Amino acid sequence: MMKMLGKMKEIQSKLKDAQDQLADIIAEGESGGGMVKAVANGKKQVLKIEIDKDIAKPEDVEMLQDLVVAAVNRALEAVEEKSKDFIQKETEGLLNIPGMDLNSLMKG
Repeated sequence: MMKMLGKMKEIQSKLKDAQDQLADIIAEGESGGGMVKAVANGKKQVLKIEIDKDIAKPEDVEMLQDLVVAAVNRALEAVEEKSKDFIQKETEGLLNIPGMDLNSLMKG
């Protein structure tokens, strides 16, 4: 039992360390053929939006807004995948405790 508790503490520590490092995972999404780009981190924070100056005309505002939303959503989807992969790699081998299904922790 003590061995299992030690393993659980190790898992918690590894998960916390991995989650703390999520800010270092960066992903980019783009839309409009690269005219709008969004950059986000593994904590699902948008870090940067780039808008090509050629599309910033007043009559294009509605289209521009749609492109920004699409780019941000793609960046967040990409960073979600990268984050899951990172957490799985950081905790590889730790979630193998007989009788316990800890893989559900990885589902988001």
